[in-house]
Amino acid sequence: MQIDNWFYLHPKPATCGIFKQQADDFVVQEILGYDPQGEGEHIYLWVRKEGLNTAYLAEQIAKFAQLPLRAVTYAGRKDKHSVSEQWFGVHKPGKAEYDWSALNVPGAKVVKAIRHNKKLRTGALKGNKFTILLRNITSPDGLAGRIEQVCKNGAPNYYGPQRFGDSRYDPKGSNLVLAEKMINGEAIRNRNKRSMAISALRSWLFNEILSERIQAGHFATPISGDVMSLAGNASYFVSEAIDDDIRKRLTERDITLSAPLWGKGELPSTGATLAFETRVAAKHPKVTETLISLGLEQERRPIVLYPENLSWSREQDHLRIAFDLPAGTFATSVLREILNVETAEIGPSE
Repeated sequence: MQIDNWFYLHPKPATCGIFKQQADDFVVQEILGYDPQGEGEHIYLWVRKEGLNTAYLAEQIAKFAQLPLRAVTYAGRKDKHSVSEQWFGVHKPGKAEYDWSALNVPGAKVVKAIRHNKKLRTGALKGNKFTILLRNITSPDGLAGRIEQVCKNGAPNYYGPQRFGDSRYDPKGSNLVLAEKMINGEAIRNRNKRSMAISALRSWLFNEILSERIQAGHFATPISGDVMSLAGNASYFVSEAIDDDIRKRLTERDITLSAPLWGKGELPSTGATLAFETRVAAKHPKVTETLISLGLEQERRPIVLYPENLSWSREQDHLRIAFDLPAGTFATSVLREILNVETAEIGPSE
């Protein structure tokens, strides 16, 4: 199970750059999509963190507040090797408050705390804002053209290497190694590791199907029986025939093509799309059988990723680029279409 052979939308870029030489080379800020109301039984914490994973910080917040871990929630996990600003939710009915400035976790700071009347739930994000510095850019001549292509055509909505583990220490990614053990019948007893392995396995198969669709020349071209995802939500519909209205809605980004997140049940696709997705999945019977046995349901994920509010500048031999992405998507999948990225060993921020 490889993670470095998936097809590019355009020819592999010639430009190269170094990614994450320092933690603040990769800055991510959550876009919640709504404003906490200032009252209610849930405390929302806006936290700036560096060099910490989200689950660990949630544990530390629970300990500080002397609450069970289930009382602390977050909308999404953020890359440990970054500077990130994200929301945590603390369920604390009543009027008692905390001095959050006393939370003593190196690398973390509570910027503000505000109450809200609803629980902060996993996935309850509109998106994320990324600001990225890529260092020591080489062969930059085609850079502007590649960025323009991504803005116009989007990028393949691959799951990024973070989903599969830290490739600097294991070429296959540690989560994917666990996933391979799982499909070969080995039990993973640690609940968190098991969850990460399952996510890696399902994501890997999605990427395989997407890659083969690009190879077949149908990344942006709809075919009969395609499942169209509606922009901004999880709804979808099947297009038995491809007409001018469908093409217009695709061009306007009102809908996008999708591929399966494998699980039990029938694929919603029909016709040529059903035949294609079934053929690719049949190459990986152990993967599909494992995902079905785990009780996961068939779901869909858009195959096209459009960065919004993209801006960029050259700073000597560095590239600074910023853009917004929907929740659940990966900045590295956008970068991959623009330049070859070499991930550095993380050093402290300056």
